[in-house]
Amino acid sequence: MTRGVHNRILRVDLTSGTTTVEERDDHFFRHYMGGWNLIADTLLREVPRGADALGPENRLIFSGGILAGIALSGASRSAVGAKSPLTGGFGVGESGGGFGAELKRCGYDAIIVQGQSEKPVYLWITAERVEIRDATALWGKVTKETQEAIAAEVGEPRVELAMIGPAGENLVRYACVMHGMKDAAGRSGLGAVMGSKRLKAIAVHGSINITGVDSDKLRSVARTMATDVREGRRAGGMAKWGTGADQVGMIATGNLPTRNFRDGDFDPEEARAISSMDFMPKYGLGMEGCWGCAVRCKKVVKFEGEYEVDPDYGGPEYETLGSIGSCCGVGDIAAISLGSQLCNAYGVDVIGAGVNIALAMEAYENGLLTQEQTDGLELKFGDGRVMVELIEKICRQEGIGKLLADGPAKVAEQIGGDAWRYAMAVKNQAFPAHEPRFKRALALGYAVSPTGADHMHSLHDAGLQNPDENGFLANGTLRSMGLLEPVPLESLGPDKVRLHTYTTIDRALQNSMLVCNFVPYTFEERAEIINAATGWDMSPIEMFKVGERAITLARVFNLREGLTEADDRLPERSYGPTRNGALADGGIDREELHEAVHLFYGMMGWDEETGIPTRGKLEDLGIGWAARYLPRR
Repeated sequence: MTRGVHNRILRVDLTSGTTTVEERDDHFFRHYMGGWNLIADTLLREVPRGADALGPENRLIFSGGILAGIALSGASRSAVGAKSPLTGGFGVGESGGGFGAELKRCGYDAIIVQGQSEKPVYLWITAERVEIRDATALWGKVTKETQEAIAAEVGEPRVELAMIGPAGENLVRYACVMHGMKDAAGRSGLGAVMGSKRLKAIAVHGSINITGVDSDKLRSVARTMATDVREGRRAGGMAKWGTGADQVGMIATGNLPTRNFRDGDFDPEEARAISSMDFMPKYGLGMEGCWGCAVRCKKVVKFEGEYEVDPDYGGPEYETLGSIGSCCGVGDIAAISLGSQLCNAYGVDVIGAGVNIALAMEAYENGLLTQEQTDGLELKFGDGRVMVELIEKICRQEGIGKLLADGPAKVAEQIGGDAWRYAMAVKNQAFPAHEPRFKRALALGYAVSPTGADHMHSLHDAGLQNPDENGFLANGTLRSMGLLEPVPLESLGPDKVRLHTYTTIDRALQNSMLVCNFVPYTFEERAEIINAATGWDMSPIEMFKVGERAITLARVFNLREGLTEADDRLPERSYGPTRNGALADGGIDREELHEAVHLFYGMMGWDEETGIPTRGKLEDLGIGWAARYLPRR
């Protein structure tokens, strides 16, 4: 029997070139689990206020989940966190793949990296050893080259890597940490932090068999989920088409971002061409999945001809199709797939790249950028070749790429004029490919997110107006939390704020225990598998507090770093309609959103005016120590 928690954190000091192991107790991991909570706790306690995100004082934290290493669908995710060089606040990204499982099989729950190395290095970690190895020969290589070189050097073809490409080395502010060649901890610019530390990769290969305390229960839940997925009762069509199945339907609702979220008239034939139901039968080689997961949701594509696309880099997810596709006016699936490959190879957030390219295209269209400034390129919406070339320039920080290597708000400042109106970002982090003028809860979610605009820990409220046969809210997960009444799609009133608040807490819980949103465990099932893995007797209410704790600690860190209530707002474009299409009479009501933000503060137990957590709430969550990091009210 090997429990799901080792109570061991590996600390790596790159300045001194030393490693140590820190023992934590069950109380620590039961209180925090991992992910968001462990990251926020470390950042608050160890990173000085105002520290340079790209300096040696920042911490880079890798955290596997408490279920990682157990053959259970959706349980192999891992989180990466640091002070973000993009937002200046709490930075975190989650990723699938096999890194989290292999880290746990090495005997560690997390890794904390501090300091800076004088030369490029990588970590080689097994259950028996931790080595800091020279990576000088790897610096400058893309992810596939890095994967192959390290696998050959350590003599283990199954090694799992968390690594950066040239974008992280070149300190692109939205560079990501790639887990293998297909899975990205994409947001917050964590690849730039890794690059600043001259840490090219962390290579892990474990040999510890993680069975949990009650392996029979874990096998039973795993079989039930796998059967439900196979027979279509859970996870929908995810295993067949992955994300981005039907972009034509997205046009009808206005949810497909078009030409920098300005328009609503993307050509239906092009939308069909970038829908996985259309391109996978033509160009797909099959579907893959994460370590131990029955939901095979990851597309693999291959193209030949004008755009050569290597299937080793997987295929485009919905965020890719929306960001470097329709948001840039591009409807060529081959060009989008090559752009996806480049983002994975160079290690850059595809959302950040796409939204910045769309911003540049709109600025060029309106005369705010000239061909002299764009290296002779005509930045026209719809030009797939230009989109591909700009990704490479950004990742290399060459020419116009230097301008586009920061978040949209900073890029717009440098362009000047009215470019600020085109910057689709919150806290300098680019909008994901979901439209808050359609999904009104996302307006609140993007505004108050501690990491800037993010779709993964917010409520997507399409469908929440639908009742079941008894008149209750049809969404079973929300109903199990006592949210019983359907709420109109266009509402941003108290009922919608409550739905958002509970959902955000639930998503923060998932990002602390690190399970996938696409694998829909009930609250009761989550309690069962946590307790079976650890031997705890955790209840759903205790789990709920884990999520609440994570959001609140992230808020405390942001407040300490100077972010305030004034940063919890949307970009100007969101308050008006699109030029045409389904949202031509749309737009978020500014005052209504303002009221929703402050009501959310109150529901979280924070001061309704300032968003500063109250002492009572901090003590309620068992984190009263965090009060010393708060600004005075």
